[in-house]
This record gives sequence, C-alpha cells and structure tokens, in this order.
Amino acid sequence: MKISRAAQLGIVAAVAALALAGCSSDPGTAPSSSPSTANAPKIDASVKGTIAAGGSSAQANAQTAWTAAFTSLAKGVTVNYDKTLGSGGGRTNFLAGSLDFAGSDAPMSADETTSAAAKFPGGAVNLPIYLDGVAVAYNSSIGATLNLTTPTIAKIFSGKITDWSDAAITADNGGKALAAGKINVVVRSDSSGTASNFTNFLHAADPTDWTWAGSGTFPADIKGVDAQKGGGAVATEVSTVPGSIGYLDHSALVKGVSAATVNGIAFSNTAVADALTAGGTTASNGVAGDLSMKFDYAKIKAKSSAYPIPLLSYAIIPLKFTNAGSSAATIEYLKFIATPTGQQVAAAKAGSAPLPQSVLDSVQATLGTVK
Repeated sequence: MKISRAAQLGIVAAVAALALAGCSSDPGTAPSSSPSTANAPKIDASVKGTIAAGGSSAQANAQTAWTAAFTSLAKGVTVNYDKTLGSGGGRTNFLAGSLDFAGSDAPMSADETTSAAAKFPGGAVNLPIYLDGVAVAYNSSIGATLNLTTPTIAKIFSGKITDWSDAAITADNGGKALAAGKINVVVRSDSSGTASNFTNFLHAADPTDWTWAGSGTFPADIKGVDAQKGGGAVATEVSTVPGSIGYLDHSALVKGVSAATVNGIAFSNTAVADALTAGGTTASNGVAGDLSMKFDYAKIKAKSSAYPIPLLSYAIIPLKFTNAGSSAATIEYLKFIATPTGQQVAAAKAGSAPLPQSVLDSVQATLGTVK
C-alpha cells in the first residue's frame, strides 16, 4: 500500500519535532521552517524485513533519525546500522555479503568496484545520501574561536607545527597568540571516509605542505599522532585531552569540542551546500546508475561563501540483490532518505545540508532500476 494522506501529515509533524530537538541539542543549522506536505515521501509502507547496514560513523546521527522516521511508517521493517565499522569496514562487509547496503564517506575504489561486479549481478553503485563537512575539531579549552589556514592545518597534522604558540597559528588569528602548549594530534586508526575527504582536501589545496596523496587511512609515516578507532573515539579523545585537535564529521562534535573556521570560513550547512554547487563534479565508476562525485577544491576556494572541506557520503547498494528478503525494504528505505523530507530529517538531527533536488532525482532514478 502507499502512504495515506494522514501518514504523510504524520511524518511532516515528526520532522518538525525532530527539527525542534535538533535546534536545542545538535550542532549545525537546522532548517528554519517545517517542510510542506507537498514534500512528504511516497513509499510502500507495506514492506517488511530486516535491513542489515553499516559503515560511515558520519552518517550515524542521520541514520538514527531516518530509521525512526521510516519505521514509524513501515512498521514491519527493522533497520540495523552498525556505525562502528567505519566507511572502510562498511565497504568490506558489504562486499563480503553481510550488509544490504554500506554507508561510506568515499565511493568504492576501482578494485572494490571490480569486486562488486563479481559479487553482484550488474555490480554495485554509489548513491549520494548525506552532505556535511569535515570539521577541524579542537579541545574547547584552547579558545572560544580559532581560525586556521590550509597551510597551518597541513603543518599541524604532518607534525611540522607542534605547539599552540607557533607563529603561524598566531598569524592565522590576527596576531593573537595562544597559550603555549603541546598540540596533541588525534587521527583515525581505521579506514575512514572522513580521513579520505580530509587528506584529499589537504593534498589538493596545499601539496607543498601535505605531500601525501589522499587516502582513507592516515599516513603511517607521520609519527607521534594519537590514533583512535572510529569517529566517536576521536571526538572523545579531543574533548578529554587538553591541547587536542583532530578531524571529524561536523555532526560528531560533542561537548568540549569546537570547530575551527578554515581560511576564515565557518562551517554551516549553507556553506557546505555552496561547496557542492561550486566544486562537485561527477566521477562515475562506469556502472550504469552510479552517482559518484568528486570535489574540485580550486573551484570551492574560488567561491567565497563555500566551506573548504565538504563531505559527501553514500549508500552503496547492488543493482540486483542476492538477498531477496531484504531488497524491497532496503529500496524503500533509501527512497525515503532521498526525498526532501528525508533530507530534512537528517538536517534536523545532524545539522547536515539537504542535497539538491537534482541529486535526489538522480538517486530516485537509479533506485527505480534496482531489483
């Protein structure tokens, strides 16, 4: 059955409630007005099944909100999303056949795409479902505000700047010197899409100071870092160890952790949306219906209102499910996510930026071909 008018009104009310909760307790900027009933999603609420998913910890808050909203309508569906896997673990488990879809802050690599083609009839596709930014996150005791330029960030994370009183940090903050103290650099020890986005940005924007190619794993030859598994562990470490700095999906900020402005630009969902509009380009993996994208950081830099380190996160799914029992539920769940209402659910909970309608339309078109 299709969702009734009453159910559509119910989910709009639920989104409004989530938005109010998000304004009081979550980072980012929630939508300023409630969605209209015209944007209520049309899904098949009669589907049943258990969806096994996992991966990106950046998607964790959004997945929690999406699950609650979707299962309030499709009451026969259970969604189990394992955020502890990280993006790399999500892709690995998906390719091993243990997940119906993977959440990943980076699309599949060429080798993973080949593996997916061997595993699933027709292969697998990357579908954008979540837009946020990578925060350069620091222990709040360092100061109420902190601005860092790209070269300074590259030097901090490569170990060339080791003290908060360094002249480069002072210059970045209008000549105001910070108190001397050792910088504790916190990084991900596991394969992470957040790391991939962060290091891609550093290498593209400042290859002189950051000579390493972008990668899902932090460079092993950079010594003296504080490595933690998972975005949650990074957030905890930054919040509890004085002098710490790390990189996190912006929605993962916790009490005691602040986000630096980058090149003078503060994170906001509007600034991230501007980054996607200015510098997002298609980068298909060659599979029909794939919607991979990459960022042109030079174009993002040229847009004065764009946040410099956007993060686009994906649902990775097969074009033909081998587990028929969960296929219908998974497809309907992702259809719900790829609607204006689904995007506002995430924005209210995680402070993310709703994806443009053109991207949502493309996701829906691909989902219409999945079996």
